[in-house]
Amino acid sequence: MTQVIPTIAADETFDDTWPFLARYNDVSGFRMHYVDEGSGPDTLLLLHGEPTWSYLFRQQISVWSKHYRVIAVDHMGFGKSETPQDRTYWLEDHIDNLERFILKLDLHDLTLVMHDFGGPTGMGVAIRDPKRIKRIVSVNGPTPAGQPDLIEHVTSNVAKSPWFQWILKAEKEGTLEQVLGQLDYNILSTLKLNGFEHNEIITDAWLQAYRAPFPTPTEALGAIGWAKGFAKNLHHFEIPDEETKAMLAKKPALAVWGEADLTLNHQHFLPLFKQAFPNGQIHILHDVGHYSPEDAPKKIAQLVIDFIATS
Repeated sequence: MTQVIPTIAADETFDDTWPFLARYNDVSGFRMHYVDEGSGPDTLLLLHGEPTWSYLFRQQISVWSKHYRVIAVDHMGFGKSETPQDRTYWLEDHIDNLERFILKLDLHDLTLVMHDFGGPTGMGVAIRDPKRIKRIVSVNGPTPAGQPDLIEHVTSNVAKSPWFQWILKAEKEGTLEQVLGQLDYNILSTLKLNGFEHNEIITDAWLQAYRAPFPTPTEALGAIGWAKGFAKNLHHFEIPDEETKAMLAKKPALAVWGEADLTLNHQHFLPLFKQAFPNGQIHILHDVGHYSPEDAPKKIAQLVIDFIATS
């Protein structure tokens, strides 16, 4: 298997904004980067989305690791993980990788904290092995679980989303790979298209941290694959049977959603969350966008602490 070595050095801290020890696991056939910080009675597994990496959760990791064991992974082709050249990057691939990772570390009683496509990925492993999952936390992350109107909501969201509209247009025009292959150059405009509200978060270190995984088109296959998989309908949600659906519905669940999310509209995804988790808690954050862990780091950290304390 031909691999691409991660382009971010293991000891890269981006001006001390990422002070966590780099760990690696090759159980899925590539060098998967993760951090494992803190200890405590609960284990949080943090799952990023497109086109970010676990850096997205850096401020929450610093807070949560004082109370819990916190594990944050970089999906294949993102962050400090390798970018294999002979692999596909569809949703099922990411679910397979995460499932192997969980089994390798023998993780139990997990609180999944899921952002963006980390939602379908986390829900995939929850559906495959619900006994390992204790709680679900959606942070602007979809929670597909076989809802009867799932596709209807997803399709309606696409009609409103500048990001998904751009993907469809770029794929039709044949420019998708070219544009996303240049994330080293256009990462800021890509993140802004998806939506964050507070421009003051942008520093040289912040920008370099999000640029670093994608210095060339070769290293951008993860970001390209996720977008292309959507455009070509190659991402397939895991579908639970009725027993699994009922088991998941009983688990404590929290949805925290930035109301200004330009990519995943809360009017479409929160009803799906409520169907999957009838007793779940919902917090809508005003003036907060798609990258809510960046826009409201302290608020999200505290909401999760309060949720765990009472569930």
